[in-house]
This record gives sequence, structure tokens and C-alpha cells, in this order.
Amino acid sequence: RRKLRADVAAAFPQLSTEQLTEFIPNKEELNVVKIYSHKGEAVTVYMNSRNPVLFEIEKVLYPTVYALWVFPDLLPAFSTWPPVLQKLAGGADLMLPGVAVPSSGFPQVERGTLCAVTLLGNRAPVAVAVATMSTAEMLAAGMKGKGFAVLHTYTDHLWEYGDKSCPPTLAPLGTDPTAKESAGDGEELEGKDPTIGISTDPVEQVDIGDLSLREHNSHAEPMGKEELSKDRAAETADDATTEVQQEAEDTRTPQEQMDTLVHQCFFHALKCKVKKSDLPLLASTFLRSHMFSCCPAGQQLDIKKSSYKKFSKFLQSMQHQKILQVKELNKGVESIVEVDWKHPDIKAFAVPEGFSPAAAAQDRKSEDREQGYHVPDIIPLYGVSAKMLPLFQDSGHRKGSILSSSEVRNIIMNYVKSNELVDETNKHFVRVNAVLCDCLLDKSEQGEVSNLKWDDLVSRCLDRLQPLHQVTFFGQEPVVRKGNLEPIVITTAQRSSNKKVTVIKNLELYGLDPQCVANTLQQKVQASATIAPVPGTKDRVQVQIQGNQIHHLAKLLLEEYQLPRKYIQGLEKAPKPGRKK
Repeated sequence: RRKLRADVAAAFPQLSTEQLTEFIPNKEELNVVKIYSHKGEAVTVYMNSRNPVLFEIEKVLYPTVYALWVFPDLLPAFSTWPPVLQKLAGGADLMLPGVAVPSSGFPQVERGTLCAVTLLGNRAPVAVAVATMSTAEMLAAGMKGKGFAVLHTYTDHLWEYGDKSCPPTLAPLGTDPTAKESAGDGEELEGKDPTIGISTDPVEQVDIGDLSLREHNSHAEPMGKEELSKDRAAETADDATTEVQQEAEDTRTPQEQMDTLVHQCFFHALKCKVKKSDLPLLASTFLRSHMFSCCPAGQQLDIKKSSYKKFSKFLQSMQHQKILQVKELNKGVESIVEVDWKHPDIKAFAVPEGFSPAAAAQDRKSEDREQGYHVPDIIPLYGVSAKMLPLFQDSGHRKGSILSSSEVRNIIMNYVKSNELVDETNKHFVRVNAVLCDCLLDKSEQGEVSNLKWDDLVSRCLDRLQPLHQVTFFGQEPVVRKGNLEPIVITTAQRSSNKKVTVIKNLELYGLDPQCVANTLQQKVQASATIAPVPGTKDRVQVQIQGNQIHHLAKLLLEEYQLPRKYIQGLEKAPKPGRKK
């Protein structure tokens, strides 16, 4: 209790000794409750006289509306219209068009200052929020954009922990004759009826308790004329506020807005997240681990909604501007191999205020834990070759057409049935005609084999088609590559002084960053891990770690990364239990 009182005194130095004692009493019961927000954040709540008076998030204390009703001048206050409260209680932040401008001017606050939100005509706070910009910045922005990030409101779940009382009616410290006029003027500008306004008189003010009741209780009694007029006034003010906010919104198309966001996250990631030692860097890793973490709160980065549609096209555009260089280190796997850190666009990019490298690193770790590694979706495909074309041309396919195994099976079944090739004596067999003979039989079989089983027919067809595969990485468009997908190859090798090392290749094909895998292994087994070029290649790399670490590697790939065993080759070379390797 003594420590809490000291923390409150430090957080709110304007409180007198008597007020501090009233805030945190010496003898009355004080309970501490731990709850979790919808985001999963741990919140410590301090209860006094059955009402929550403080809540603590990440070691920062905030007063509740119950506390602010006792100490209404504890925080700098900004006023809004009563209907806006419903939006705030629903989880919305307070936009500047929804803030009433008093004749005396706004209180002077800085970005990050804790503030109270009140309703016009009543000094009792109904929300606790953090200013997202200073007073000067609000005015310079023309009162457009987001002004306050709301943490807690009257009628929310934290309020429900208390006695659920309504805000008291506290008269403003000074009369504001322009407040009523500003509300009416705002409606007139939006084409609303000028006779409908929201009074600043606490008695005539819309009852926010009634608003909340009607919202949550669908079985309320029919409203009288006076209540109906209040509702109409609330709806009119709500419409006016919404239209003001819509006018303040960006006039660009959604695609143009997304293009701007993509560029912002791209330059932010290059300037603050990527180091020269990180190169070469997988394009998928750059997008997932760097660009996504630079996306501002409340926005979602989606390449598909931009004019580029694909991340590869965006990187090509950046390469054309000579900002970076992209290469395919493996077939279909793009990596950023070089960045021009002195490029004017990178140097001119201004990092958003409030961003710090330490916070960025923490955000990146948190995001990596949330997103994690996503196993790519791998689908085997088949291309129609010239030799197999006679079998597929009746179904409308040409040379080079790409098909899945189920499509191949359906085409063969339709071909057999349409040509009546099912053996009448045994329906498990198919009679071989001239086309099937030329496409599926070897020369030595052409004079001897007259019937084929269904399974044999399909497997022969799949074997003679051109092998392809489609890989879809998380958040990216599918990529089709020629040939069969190479597995991750794990081998052991002997080095100088008879030391063994474990070598891992082809990690990039599965969207795994070799450097990240090397760092993870190094921490797990406490052995040196390095990245080295694959012998005989220019751009491909492999991970090399001291000792036979196949057991640890198998656990990492199979359990943590959830890769199917069929895509990993060499796990059988793990040291056997009881034998020293």
C-alpha cells in the first residue's frame, strides 16, 4: 500500500497529501485483481470501496472513471458530444473531428500525455485516453485524424467491475458560450436542421445512461415523446460527427493508400530493421519479419490490395529504381542480395516519431512469436509434353498445360469411358488402344501388353508427364517451378582434426532463412554455426554447425517448424543412442 501510494504520487504529482490519502486510504480495504484484455495483455486493477480506482499496464498507472469522478481535474480534459461515447465504448479511438473546440482553447499537452475525455456540459470524465499528438500538432493538422488512443471508458468491462454508477453532473469551471454554437454550426455545415442541437446544460443534456441502456437492453419500455426527441438529437449529432470524420478521411483510392503504406513499410524496414550483415535476405523473410512489423497500428499491410498485386513485382519496381538488387538464389526463390543504403529515397525517408530501435527489436520478437514460421503449401503439378498430347488434346489441353494429379486422373477416366476402353470381362482393366500404346507403353511392351489396370494406367501417365510443383508461401502468391521439389538435405562431413560438422542445404526452398536457422541451432546446442556458399554454386548457401546435430535439427524442423518428414533427407544419419559420435 505504501509503495502504491508512492507510485500514485509520482504519477500524479498534482495530488495533495489529503487527496492522496483519499485516493489510497490507510485503513479501508484495498483489493488487487489481475485481468486480461482482449489482446491478451495482463492488467492489474486496484479496487477501493468495491470500485476500481486504478489499473496498471506494463508498470504504468492509469486512473479509472470512478477515480476521475472524485478528482475530475486530475488529467487535462477534452470534450466531445454525447453520441460519440457509444463509439468510444465500442472500441473506437477519438478522432479530432469529434473533439469540441472550447472558446478558451485546448489544454496544452504533448504526444503520449494521459488525458480525460468529457461530454459537453459535464466535467465528469467518461473515458481515459492517451494523446497521439501534441496540442500544436492537432491544430496544425486542421483537427483531422486520430487525436486520442482510448484505454478505458464508462460502460466498458472495467467499469462493470464496480458499482456501475453513472457519471455525476459536474458544472464546467468556466462557461463556454461558443460550445453550443459550435455544435449547431457543425450541423448547419453538414446540411442538418439548424433547430436541432445538443444543449450544454447538464439538465437538458442527453442522458448517457439512457443511451447505454437502450443499446444493451432490447426489451426496454416504449419511449415517450421527450425520449424520442432526445434520440433524434443524438442520431443527428452522430450523423454530423460521422460526416465530419468522412470529410477528414483520405481522398485517395484504397489502392493508392495501400501503395503508400507498402512504400512506407518498405523504406522503414530498410532503414531500421535490415543490416548489411543480413544480406542475402529471403524476400519472404523481409516481408514477413521486417515490413509487417513496420506497419502502423490500426492498419493492415496487404500487397494484393496494392497496384503491384505481387511482392515480386514490387521488388522489381524497387530494383528498377536501383534501390536494391534481387536475385533467384534458387529456382523461384527470390532474395535481396544488395541494398543501396545511400539511395536518396532511403536517406530522405523520415522514421515515424516514437519509433526506437529497442522497441522495434521487441516488436519484431513479439511479431515473430505471433506469426512464427508457416509451412509453405506444396502441390505437385504435371505439364503436358508433346508425346502425351494425343491423350489430352480431346479435353482441350495443349502442350505445356499444367494440371494437378486429380485433374490428370479425371481426364484419363473421361478418355477411357468416351472411347469405351473398359474391359467388358473385367472392369478393373482398360484395353490399350493406339493412343494409349504410343503414350504409355515402352517399345518392348507395345506388342505384348493389351490391357492395363486402372492404377497402373494413371501412374504410368503421371510418370510420363513433365514434373512441376507449386509453392505458396504465407502471405504471397503461388509460385510454380519446374521439376520435383528438392528436399532439405542434411549430411555430416569430416573436417580438420577429425571433427564432424552437420551441413544443411536447400532451406531457402521452404521459406526458411539460413541465417535464422543457424542462429537458432547455435543457441539450442551451444555450438558454432556458420553460413557458407554451396560448393560449385555462386549464390546458394548452406548452414554448417559443429558436431553431429541431426537429432536437434530433426526436432527443430519436424516439431517447431512442422515440416513434413518427406521433405527432409538425411535424418537417418543421426547418432544412435549410447554411441559416442
